[in-house]
Amino acid sequence: MPSFDLFSIGHSNIPAERFLAMLRDAGVTAIADVRSAPYSRWFPWFSQKALAARLAVAGIAYLGMGDTLGGRPRDESLFRDGVADYEAMAIQPEFRAGLNRLLDAAARFRVCAMCAEREPLDCHRYLLVARDLAERGLAVGHILHDGTIEPQAVTEQRLLALDGGGCDLFAAGQRERLAAAYRRRAHTVAFRRKVPTRRDAAEKQ
Repeated sequence: MPSFDLFSIGHSNIPAERFLAMLRDAGVTAIADVRSAPYSRWFPWFSQKALAARLAVAGIAYLGMGDTLGGRPRDESLFRDGVADYEAMAIQPEFRAGLNRLLDAAARFRVCAMCAEREPLDCHRYLLVARDLAERGLAVGHILHDGTIEPQAVTEQRLLALDGGGCDLFAAGQRERLAAAYRRRAHTVAFRRKVPTRRDAAEKQ
């Protein structure tokens, strides 16, 4: 197995014991919860308090980091066309501080960043957080639901393949193509701000 500095996982509907087994298999000793809203209506054991308690029993630390590393910005200026702008979010002081906190934790634990989406390509943990970590030279592995661990570079290859129809064949190079693919994918899957309708306005009156 390749050596990884950090991991990521999306809990989705994984049964509790299976989730813990996947973490143990990867040697994870701390979960960094990067959900902006750390709750689950349909799978309540993934809600913050219940999750932290169950992880503690398993000897795994819980670190809440959704306030700085979440995918739903509170600042309206961090939306573009109503969609969370990951590139703008990535340069915010709060996000940079959150990443530094994550790296500090990684020096003490074997950390796995957790969000809700099953597929890394559908989640800011890959499109925003892991992208930045990889650009810093860290090796990130994405724990998939079949238990395999996919290196960030392989996930990027899947991203490019998925984006193939939109890639500019005359782009200056792979780096530019990859950045464009990240941008397009983020615009497709990132959090969308609800646009008030006339009915909403009428109900407020």
